[in-house]
Amino acid sequence: MPTDPAPLPSLPEAGLERVLCIVAHPDDMEYGTSAAVAAWSAAGVTVTYLLLTGGEAGMAEAPEVVGPLREAEQRRACAAVGVQDLRILPHPDGMLEATLALRRDVARAVRQVRPDLVLTTNFDLEAYGGLNQADHRAAGLAAVDGTRDAANPWVFRELLEQEGLAPWQARALLVAGHPAPTHAKAVQADHVRAAVASLRAHQAYLEHVSGHPAPEEFIPAVLREGGAAAGCEQAVTLRVHDLGGLVQADG
Repeated sequence: MPTDPAPLPSLPEAGLERVLCIVAHPDDMEYGTSAAVAAWSAAGVTVTYLLLTGGEAGMAEAPEVVGPLREAEQRRACAAVGVQDLRILPHPDGMLEATLALRRDVARAVRQVRPDLVLTTNFDLEAYGGLNQADHRAAGLAAVDGTRDAANPWVFRELLEQEGLAPWQARALLVAGHPAPTHAKAVQADHVRAAVASLRAHQAYLEHVSGHPAPEEFIPAVLREGGAAAGCEQAVTLRVHDLGGLVQADG
């Protein structure tokens, strides 16, 4: 008879001090992943959000109106989960490309923040029940490549020579929302509530999404599903790519 799969192991976190989250748009972190952010913040870990666009093309109104509105909503979402460092780059929403310039921007942020972990969201072609949005795919590729570029002293030499940013090697890269997770980050009820509040903060945006489920209904359900895979009540599941320091740091 088939046996149940072993529970996902916990994310190694010994000595964790800083996490950098890299996504394409305002609200991309708020579909369950922000529960992990709330847990890290509560434990004293510094979390930085790097948004590669301002999400200005995501609503019916003109971009010059939507951009500031979405930034304000993202700042409220950050406050709900304890994020004080929000960075938004001026790349065009809806037309993001995984170019050398974008990789350089990611590498710059990694060298500035010096994170132990870099987190992005699922950038597969097929994701979230359909075809993944183009910006999500470009953002994920740039997060992967830029994170590795940040550790290479011979790539984007100007970051050191002109900006004084020394190379930095993150311990691991995490992909949230991946269909084949390798680890889980357990979260508690207050972290789940914070995650719901973080998505609720995007009020104007959610009003433009026809048929969007209520955050207080689907986010706890997603996190309970993650908990079932991890052998706990609620969890954020993650695909973890060790960049050479995760196991050693947790040993």
